[in-house]
Amino acid sequence: MGIMFRKVAFALTGAAMALVIWYYLLGGSSLLARFINEHYATKFISALILFAGMTIGYILVSLLIKSAMLRAGAKEGEVVMINNVVKAFFVLVGLIAVLSDWFSLGALGSVFAAFGGMFLGWSLQAPITGIAGWLLISIIRPFSVGDRVQLPSYGLVGDVVAVTPLYTILNQVGGSVGSEEPVNRTILIPNAMLFGTLIINYTPKEQEKLIEQFRKRFEKDETGSGPAYILDEFVLRITFDSDWDEAERILLNAAKEVTADIIKATGQEPYIRADVSDWYGVFMRLRFMTLATERPRIMYELTKRIIKAVQESDKVDIAIPYVYSLKRPFPLMLNMPEIKGVKSLKSDTIKREREKYET
Repeated sequence: MGIMFRKVAFALTGAAMALVIWYYLLGGSSLLARFINEHYATKFISALILFAGMTIGYILVSLLIKSAMLRAGAKEGEVVMINNVVKAFFVLVGLIAVLSDWFSLGALGSVFAAFGGMFLGWSLQAPITGIAGWLLISIIRPFSVGDRVQLPSYGLVGDVVAVTPLYTILNQVGGSVGSEEPVNRTILIPNAMLFGTLIINYTPKEQEKLIEQFRKRFEKDETGSGPAYILDEFVLRITFDSDWDEAERILLNAAKEVTADIIKATGQEPYIRADVSDWYGVFMRLRFMTLATERPRIMYELTKRIIKAVQESDKVDIAIPYVYSLKRPFPLMLNMPEIKGVKSLKSDTIKREREKYET
């Protein structure tokens, strides 16, 4: 709850209380009766008293909820969400109280019968459909907890962590990395969507034990209110004649230096995967855990350290399509020193490569 909102609420409440005191204790009722009917004046003052009481009650209840939730380890955003529900409840109760005081209950019942049923049917359509989807999934079991499913329409792949009455919860696979590995990022799929969405379940039964182990680790991380960690990837394309072990050492050392605190918190060390997808070099894929909210900064630090280490090493070279590499351009380009990319190379490297080419 913002400070400005509390100031405005206290000001309006004070004004309402002052008007009530003026009306009942300082003769305001007789003065007001000259302009409007005493019956309506009394109801108006009653509404002000209700407004003041509801405002004070909401402020006290929201402060109690905030204090209790923060002591229990909840995040500030969760407190705001709960307080919004409480605010809506107080507003609804206040409106019902004012309307029941100004109008008869029979009239209110007629209005609700005319419009309330239609409104409830429209607003509860998605939740009821979600509950129906939950029952369908639980009984027919087209997929179950631990299965890996794909939603082609949304480009999503994930491991099913839980199926609740309103949502199916997935641990996203891929997304922040270029392969199908769980990245520890939660996706909520409304069950109501499952009636009209193609779902592919391609989890062999022998993989269920492995996914179950990861699911337990994922749920353990999810229960805390600390920072969110996800799997990230840095890709370095090296030449075929680069020293493989040296390239791995550069990548792993950089990741361990930049993400030392994350490794300590998660217990997950960075690792390397590699592939040759276009024959312009070897793709060295560094996988590491990162903070979901700090990915750009961590990637910047990691990139800077890796590129500097590659520049200083004489065993690792970066492959560049159609140029061959960063340090050794294609032989035909040695006779074209003005070409962008060659001009910025170290002069001794160009000289050495030109001598090799000429001999």
